Amino acid sequence: MGLKLCLSSTLKFSPISILRPISQSTKNPLRRSLLLVRALSADAAAGTTTIAPDTTPDDFRVAKAPQWKAAIDFKWIRENKEAVAANVKNRNSNANIDLVVELYDKLMNVQKEVEGLRAERNVVANRMKGKLEPSERQKLVEEGKNLKERLVTLEEDLLNLTDELQQEAQCVPNMTHPDVPVGGEDCSSIRKMVGKASEFSFSVKDHVQLGKDLNIFDFDAAAEVSGSKFYYLKNEAVMLEMGLINWAVSEVMKRGFTPLITPEIVRSSVVEKCGFQPRGTNTQVYSIEGSDQCLIGTAEIPVGGIHMDSIIPESSLPLKYVAFSHCFRTEAGAAGAATRGLYRVHQFSKVEMFILCRPEESNSFHEELIEIEEELFSSLGLHFKYASDFISSGFKFSFDVLTIVFPIHFPLAGLMTSSNFHRTIDMATQDLGAPAYRKFDVEAWMPGLGRYGEV
Repeated sequence: MGLKLCLSSTLKFSPISILRPISQSTKNPLRRSLLLVRALSADAAAGTTTIAPDTTPDDFRVAKAPQWKAAIDFKWIRENKEAVAANVKNRNSNANIDLVVELYDKLMNVQKEVEGLRAERNVVANRMKGKLEPSERQKLVEEGKNLKERLVTLEEDLLNLTDELQQEAQCVPNMTHPDVPVGGEDCSSIRKMVGKASEFSFSVKDHVQLGKDLNIFDFDAAAEVSGSKFYYLKNEAVMLEMGLINWAVSEVMKRGFTPLITPEIVRSSVVEKCGFQPRGTNTQVYSIEGSDQCLIGTAEIPVGGIHMDSIIPESSLPLKYVAFSHCFRTEAGAAGAATRGLYRVHQFSKVEMFILCRPEESNSFHEELIEIEEELFSSLGLHFKYASDFISSGFKFSFDVLTIVFPIHFPLAGLMTSSNFHRTIDMATQDLGAPAYRKFDVEAWMPGLGRYGEV
């Protein structure tokens, strides 16, 4: 999409597959929240896995072990197996909870064996420090050797089980907000309708025909230069995109957001920490061959990493950012009329709002972002329906922190063919990406297409 001023609210928690309620016995009141936020720091490497990509259910399977290991509360998964399994079913995920629990139990048993053998080896080592008869010492040497050989085998089993458990667990989607409609896209509920669909006394052109008539797009030259799903913007379309970017950033800055222009190449581990699988099956991420880097598919990835491995004082919160970047996506599996022209392209521009806040403040900031988005789209005269993401992401803070991401979508295709009518949609469980806790979409009525389209 030409310009994708992204404003889709995404409440994000930790990039772990399962976010669980925090115990009421927690002493620190800042840690009492709906969901548990885990660290993105190096300390979390002692944990177990990352979450699956924010794509379709078929993409939940991971072809390659993650570079980064997030902390997952496997004990909680086992104790709440029925709830987790029901969530997997509702999300239409193919994650195997039975296998995750089975692997975890095996891991715990092997770990106990390893700890027992290590204790025995220490006892043998301590006994050898004293005065012993040669025969007794030789006996202890042989015993120590046998213990070492058994430990090598068990430790290798432990490592393999850990990797397998991580790979299976990262297929598990995030838990879901209790108010999210259960089912497919048709089950999504309308949160809000804004405006009225325009009526025309003539045949309405779509953005492709308008762009051709006005000489503002060139898809043919872009296809020769770069391949399909690329485009040149020309003449007024260039000024429109640049104007929208500047306007969106300026309007959001008035509300206390710090502007950013982000890197557009990031480390694969950072992509994983934000809940995406850069090298998974049917991934939407472009990976750079021969390196550990990727092109970003959204500004939330580099913004999400800006405070990675940092401890932020509570007094500094909330941290509000509005970030501009170009975005790159493979659009694997995209086909059909919905991909014509500026839809589902490989490269587009996007402005994104991003908030780091305390968990107990998340709902109010989520509503704030929704209001900003609705104001922006209404001021453009769009009729729309609304939806946003409520996902998981977290960093190493001195307390639990929520991340709210709000991508602002203003695709040129939508602006050129949209009426002053839009609606807000509370997306159903099967339409949520793996990291999402809840998602609302804003969809504008597009007369040229005769349907709503995400903006």
